[in-house]
Amino acid sequence: MRLQGGGVDLSILQRPRRLRRSENLRRLVRETRLHTSDLIWPLFVHARDSDEPVPSMPGVSRHGLDSLLGACEEAQRLGIPAVAVFPCIEASLKNAEGSHAHEESNLLYRSVREIKKRFPELLVITDVALDPYTSHGHDGLLSPNGDSVENDTTVEALCRLAVHEAAAGADIVAPSDMMDGRVGEIRRALDVAGFQETAIMSYAAKYSSAYYGPFRDAVGSKIGQDSIGKATYQMDPANASEAVREVLLDVEQGADIVMVKPAGPYLDIICKVRDAVTTPLAAYQVSGEYAQIHAAAQLGWLDYERTRDESLLAIKRAGADMILTYFAPEVAARLRH
Repeated sequence: MRLQGGGVDLSILQRPRRLRRSENLRRLVRETRLHTSDLIWPLFVHARDSDEPVPSMPGVSRHGLDSLLGACEEAQRLGIPAVAVFPCIEASLKNAEGSHAHEESNLLYRSVREIKKRFPELLVITDVALDPYTSHGHDGLLSPNGDSVENDTTVEALCRLAVHEAAAGADIVAPSDMMDGRVGEIRRALDVAGFQETAIMSYAAKYSSAYYGPFRDAVGSKIGQDSIGKATYQMDPANASEAVREVLLDVEQGADIVMVKPAGPYLDIICKVRDAVTTPLAAYQVSGEYAQIHAAAQLGWLDYERTRDESLLAIKRAGADMILTYFAPEVAARLRH
């Protein structure tokens, strides 16, 4: 150590702190940047005229159709390129087969048609899963004795659902069910039906996570007291290499975009998937992540805006190209200034 007058150690040649001295310097060397174009806004729609707040998700509501269109107008004004629409189906329309998923009067199809009529440039993503429509709340069809979710019959139903969504005007269909082989079958069904341009965003690595609770409140898809559980088709949170295998299978079957869900607790998975594929990668910052930040901020334990922004930056830094987040409109508004 060689100290000059004033206590400066002349042997330290590399001083990374030099580039942290001011905000402009930090901005100049910043490695990861969040853009409005990275954001996808998940929206809930129900058949009622008035909005209905989701208690477990502050600031989030089930929209009536007019309000949904208002939210889409806001998305377009803010420069958010895409919305993901999730229907909350009335209980009277649900049954064990989820048959309302295939009816022309389906709320989702009506909503998508209206969005594309009013905002043709706004990308609309639709969920391909049966849980909004089934009385038991599972993402697929149950076996005759009700002791399992059947894979292949579910995939057949999902293909029909995806084609209906594309016909309504969805730009991207997003199978979230985690059935084996469904991406390839949906791709073939879309192509045969003339929807070769409809893209598939596959929930390729979707974990059986405790972070989904508020979402299931929002769409009314909680499962009843059965012995099956979604862990029989969604991934074990303990597994990482399996996520890469699932993603590679979906890419092989024709997925245009792959997704990791949840995002924040699974940054390592996002990183692994990013290293494994060049396919565009989405990550879903799920309802539980959103609710956590709100709850801690309301208790004064965290700085709301800084925590919100840091959580999204971490997802982008891990390798996600796009992020589904309920924070989308407020973050987009901040990024415009």
